[in-house]
Amino acid sequence: MRFLCIGDVIGRTGRKALKHFLPQVIKDYQPDFIVLNGENGAGGFGLTKKVFDEFISLGVDVITSGNHIFDKKEVLSFIDNEKRLLRPANYPPQALGIGYNIYNKNGKNICVINLMGRVFMGIPLDCPFRKFDEIYEEVKDKADYIIVDFHGEATSEKTAFGFYVDGRADIVFGTHSHVATADEMLLPKGTVYITDVGMTGAKYSVIGMKVEEPIMKFITGMPTKYDVAKDGLLFQCLFVEKTAEETRFERIKLVQD
Repeated sequence: MRFLCIGDVIGRTGRKALKHFLPQVIKDYQPDFIVLNGENGAGGFGLTKKVFDEFISLGVDVITSGNHIFDKKEVLSFIDNEKRLLRPANYPPQALGIGYNIYNKNGKNICVINLMGRVFMGIPLDCPFRKFDEIYEEVKDKADYIIVDFHGEATSEKTAFGFYVDGRADIVFGTHSHVATADEMLLPKGTVYITDVGMTGAKYSVIGMKVEEPIMKFITGMPTKYDVAKDGLLFQCLFVEKTAEETRFERIKLVQD
């Protein structure tokens, strides 16, 4: 099976980059299954049904998320009924939506688990390590592959999680920082891991936003409204191919000025 794991898509520019690059990536790499973090897809913060449908129309199989999933209140109207949209599984159980699911594609059962870190995230969450253990016991005999989107700020927490689930998850890809890390690797027990796959959005930006606004915030210390940047296109993802004989993976970065 071949997988594409796409990082945070940032607003209209991110969707433009996705439309521009993804068809060629699909043609070149022929993925069987595509996971995309879409929580920043609508205006840079949150997700709407229109944007969700746009992602699905491009061939995305599952959309994961993180701390911005509930920023657009519209998501409350469809997240409970849309199994292709995940919110972090370690949200309190009363939260709307689901945190993992098993999808059948090309005769294989693929479990996608969405988890969120607790370090520097500011949301009261259950332990993602223990939540993975709980989910794993439920799905290990049902799923042919297990993919985890770990949405977190601290690289140490993500790395620790990768080693914690090594040999149980097939792929662990980090999201949230919007900056790709160059540490993609095959862990000792067979899990493909990367701390962060990076974002899909504006090349000339501060994590997808217009550069003037975060600069002003750092200079003045005052609250600042962020707007999605528009200059340049950037697409980043992780490609993984797993067969009985070998595991192959590649970090992909495509840009256009």
